[in-house]
Amino acid sequence: MAAKIHHINCGTLCPYGGKLVSGDGGWTGARIVCHCLLVETADALVLVDTGMGIGDLRNPYRSLGFPFTAALRPARNTSDTALEQVRRLGFSAADVRHIACTHLDLDHAGGLPDFPQAEVHAFKPEYEAAINPSLRDRMRYPSGHFAHGPKWQAHDVDGDSWFGFESIRVLPGVDPEILMIPLVGHTRGHSAIAVRDADRWLLHCGDAYFNHGEVETPPHCPPGLAVFQKLMAQDDRVRAANQQRLRELARTKGDEVRLFCAHDPVELERESAGS
Repeated sequence: MAAKIHHINCGTLCPYGGKLVSGDGGWTGARIVCHCLLVETADALVLVDTGMGIGDLRNPYRSLGFPFTAALRPARNTSDTALEQVRRLGFSAADVRHIACTHLDLDHAGGLPDFPQAEVHAFKPEYEAAINPSLRDRMRYPSGHFAHGPKWQAHDVDGDSWFGFESIRVLPGVDPEILMIPLVGHTRGHSAIAVRDADRWLLHCGDAYFNHGEVETPPHCPPGLAVFQKLMAQDDRVRAANQQRLRELARTKGDEVRLFCAHDPVELERESAGS
């Protein structure tokens, strides 16, 4: 039986830049989503990323910081948070037993405090970067997101392979199968999360790319997003190389693997519609 997988938007960012960021529309505000997954297993819920949390959207300047809030302009709609969406589906915060993180940037892990009982799974280099951030990284890993003392599960590679990529089995014995695929570059421990969905895989690529055109052949990306990715990358050369690997995966294994990233509204709408 296919797993029940919900594609949810856990926060909307409205930066200036218009089509320079979104690729279409006018020249004023753009729309960037925080695409997360909620996976129903036999005995628990699993979140893939959390987006922004209740505290983030109630007081973004305090929780997310002035530079992020002023530049990316998060919509202050707490009904978009993962917690509220879990509740609307008839579940509680305690039903979310596991959170698999592509990485721990503030717009991907801001909802961790809303699920204090969940085990939080991250690639070990990402966990280490977040709990002991460098001066450069302190803005991307606000300490308040981890102040509740998450139940960390820091994973390391163990020799497994998935379509030629290193992989880590996040939850052994849990159906559907969930894997962590290290794709560093955007951050020190950035990963994709693969979820088995019947006869195919869903691959949540996090911030390995930002626009659907980047995994098409030939690739294309709005110039504002292209610049932003380079500025935010911890290692842009490695990021670009991993993006090329994803492009090749999409080209050769598109019938078996469905790729999407964290921030593209076009992909969110496509996946939500089940097309």
